[in-house]
Amino acid sequence: MIVVTGATGNIGRTLMPLLAERGGDVVAVSRRPQPDGLPVGVRQAQADVGNSASMRSVLNGADSFFLLLGGELNGHGESPNALIDTALEAGVKRIVLLSSQINSTRPEAPSHARLRDFEAAVRACGADYTILRPGGFSSNAFAWAEPIRAKRTVFAPFGDVALPVVDPADIAAVAAAALSEEGHAGRTYELTGPEAISPRRQADVISQALGEDIAFVELSRDQAHAHMAQFMPEEVIDGTLDVLGLPLPTEQAISTDVEDVLGRPPRPFSEWVARNLPAFR
Repeated sequence: MIVVTGATGNIGRTLMPLLAERGGDVVAVSRRPQPDGLPVGVRQAQADVGNSASMRSVLNGADSFFLLLGGELNGHGESPNALIDTALEAGVKRIVLLSSQINSTRPEAPSHARLRDFEAAVRACGADYTILRPGGFSSNAFAWAEPIRAKRTVFAPFGDVALPVVDPADIAAVAAAALSEEGHAGRTYELTGPEAISPRRQADVISQALGEDIAFVELSRDQAHAHMAQFMPEEVIDGTLDVLGLPLPTEQAISTDVEDVLGRPPRPFSEWVARNLPAFR
């Protein structure tokens, strides 16, 4: 049995059918009742990954556990050991943790201290583990959907700074392999797309896919900070802007890990846009 947290998010929605295709029992964990559109072969369990007691019965008898912290759980909550110990007591033998590239490129970043604590707990727990460290997601472009629909305009800072954003579908595919195949224990995978692409170029790709002109308006750092403050904790904003505007060479580098695991190159940003074009119409 494989237990998947974050089942309703960008990665979980893609991961569950991939696991179901491989056979076996897949359990999708969510805090709300039955999510829509669960694939055949996947059953739902209502629990809160931030409350280890609520996860106990869900994890009972599981072989593998996909651990994704969402929202506020990235900043605070129970000790990581509470959840990891609960998983081990329930019989889990393999844990795949979704972490972040920042934990390798900026290991002192305060915004990711809790994820580093989870990494340390997973590494020390004695179970087989795999840690996934993706860079920025292609799906961050969803933030542009409303202004594109309303004004045919993208507003973003650092218009010409390129980063190799990764398709969440590739993250899910690597996670599926790590959860259900041998050969991934003790590995940490850095996951990127196949090319570094700037926000301005991303807007061009969306424009070409729509067949309509999309304007690009470059925000100042202060303007971007004010916008992010509407939905992002203050302690995370400056670190995020540093990565977007002043990336380290390692943050602009292309990793081979997606191709090494999947036997194919990572998907380009244009492929993500093609799958998600209705969001921008």
